[in-house]
Amino acid sequence: MNLKDIHIGQSIKARVLELNISSERICKFMHYKYEESEIEEMYNSKSIDSDLLLRWSKLLEYDFFRLYVEHLILYSPKSRNSLVHTSALSTKKSLVFRKNIYTQEIKDFIINKIKTGSMTQSEVTATYNIPKTTVCKWIVKS
Repeated sequence: MNLKDIHIGQSIKARVLELNISSERICKFMHYKYEESEIEEMYNSKSIDSDLLLRWSKLLEYDFFRLYVEHLILYSPKSRNSLVHTSALSTKKSLVFRKNIYTQEIKDFIINKIKTGSMTQSEVTATYNIPKTTVCKWIVKS
């Protein structure tokens, strides 16, 4: 899976094939709002509506939103502290995007890069801004 360039339709189709779910079951779960041809269109779509993605996540028992979070963790620009979204209302707290939450998929992705030789440990720490000690711990545990 390419986390840099996410094609959500391909990811959905891969999960459907993995679980061997029929088109009939998919259409039924979607309350017959979509026909088989529209389902195929979704498989070919690079992106889909978030409400629809939520339905796919429920049907396929997989958090497809996580792909985007993992992309943010790996590829968001480096900042002074963290990415902060300030509210228009000063009474509300700011929402903070934290890059230091690593999923198992992220850890596996990084470890695979190192084990296959496509990146060195130093390149990983420089490219993804992950502390060297953190990467070392992942390697020891793998």
